[in-house]
Amino acid sequence: MGIAQAGGGGKQGGAFEPLREPVFRRIWTASVLSNFGQLILGVGAAWEMTRLTTSPSMVALVQSALMLPLMLVALPAGAVADMFDRRRIAMTGLAFSMLCAALLTTLAWAGYTSPWMLLAFCSLIGAGVALYSPAWQASISEQVGPVQLPAAVALGTISYNVARSFGPAVGGVIVLALGAQAAFAINAVCYLPLFLAFFLWKRRHVPSRLPPEQMHRAIVSGARYAFHAGPIRTVLLRAFIFGLSGATATALAPLVAKDLLGGNASTYGLLLGASGVGAVVGALMVSPCRERFGTQWTTGVMAVVGGLALVLTGISRSVPLTCFAMFIAGGANILTIALFNVSVQLSAPRWVTARALSLFSSALTGGIAIGAWMWGMVAGQWSVDVAMIASGVALGLMPLLGFILPLPEATEADVAPFELANEPEVALALTQRSGPVVIEIDYDVDPGRARDFYDAMLKVQRTRLRNGGFNWSLSRDIADPALWTERYQCPTWGDYLHMRTRFTRADKDAQEQARSYNREGSELRVRRRLERPFGSVRWRADSPDPQQVPIGYMAP
Repeated sequence: MGIAQAGGGGKQGGAFEPLREPVFRRIWTASVLSNFGQLILGVGAAWEMTRLTTSPSMVALVQSALMLPLMLVALPAGAVADMFDRRRIAMTGLAFSMLCAALLTTLAWAGYTSPWMLLAFCSLIGAGVALYSPAWQASISEQVGPVQLPAAVALGTISYNVARSFGPAVGGVIVLALGAQAAFAINAVCYLPLFLAFFLWKRRHVPSRLPPEQMHRAIVSGARYAFHAGPIRTVLLRAFIFGLSGATATALAPLVAKDLLGGNASTYGLLLGASGVGAVVGALMVSPCRERFGTQWTTGVMAVVGGLALVLTGISRSVPLTCFAMFIAGGANILTIALFNVSVQLSAPRWVTARALSLFSSALTGGIAIGAWMWGMVAGQWSVDVAMIASGVALGLMPLLGFILPLPEATEADVAPFELANEPEVALALTQRSGPVVIEIDYDVDPGRARDFYDAMLKVQRTRLRNGGFNWSLSRDIADPALWTERYQCPTWGDYLHMRTRFTRADKDAQEQARSYNREGSELRVRRRLERPFGSVRWRADSPDPQQVPIGYMAP
């Protein structure tokens, strides 16, 4: 729940300026409590697992169970948050997590706790959080102004890490004094203030002029955008590898406390608390580091620093030294994650923001979930210290990816929305489900400028594919070399109308660049065709013609 949003432009306000906004302040304060409860759950479940089984892999799977739903549910949750009222979606996710946490508490008090049951409920609670998270992240820009947005991002990150700085330590004391059942109960109660904060938010939901996409199409649209948008694709891959490499920081922390330091639940909480304090410090450094050093350089240095901290954790047998290492690792990790998040936010237009953030969350938590299982297996096969050192070495090698996959330095201006002024001419009785629709655009280009025109059209290709077009092609007339035809498809008329609402200023600039090669005095010719027009013609010669009613944006 600690992954936050970024963006904005212009002169930024102070670090705590967004807290002047009442809605943001209420939700942010309540999110600290909910994160506090979530972390107590993690401590209680992990320590309870050490009581139920001696298998290191099963202990590490607690982290996987909490994280894996964020990978599996994130994209559908992002699609839902983009399609419907984000306030109601957030409330639904929180209510589901509360219900599952209450059931886990009841079963634990009744004595029915088992390793697999514990993992199952951790997954269910994580699924509710996964539904809530993208709706909350994508709604931050509705709660603060554009100037305050970067500071709101840092506060969103701090929200999680303020709780992490003392939540695990308190959780360790609770488990030690009252047992894991009390930790589960506190987790359930801590979701309630956040649920009420969203309930009291009088959000003005402005519905789209178009009906919402079907769920499977919304998911496909989000995934295709990320796949065809190079900056987002790069960040997702880097985030996955980062999570995979450094998963030991939280997944094996219980075993570090128990096996390497000979401690108990309070020692485990102390380690996580040190990591949380480091994360708060790291979160406060996001804006200065990004402005002064850039995303690429900062993330590379933090990967090396975090890797060295994990190696030190594996070597150390001293509680103070290990706490120092966890402090450094926490700060380096959260600074890197926040910068990844900023890159995604600034690279995604509004219509796909929640889905892009969901994919980022999915990539990061998926890497952590798989990495937790992988390093748990290494710890079981060899030892905990070997797993920590190997993880640190893997994380320290991350900067080498920067030479192959450099992170984007995007700005919000690149994804500012652009509304098309022209309306398509329609003379057939179309519905939202009519299709496929084929769009063809003819260009008249001086043959001497063919190379430059072709390069410009490759940029147009990327805009078509990431906004919803399929089967894009560019052909040249063999009898008239000046005549070029761009062609692409949309599955339905509704998909085409949605595609027209997704243009950004960068997309428009790419198209204007391509159209500038059209020879003066020659007009572009745009044709929109219904590829399978069976429903638009008479079944028999004596059948009446279908009503020729043009259908625009509000087609049923």
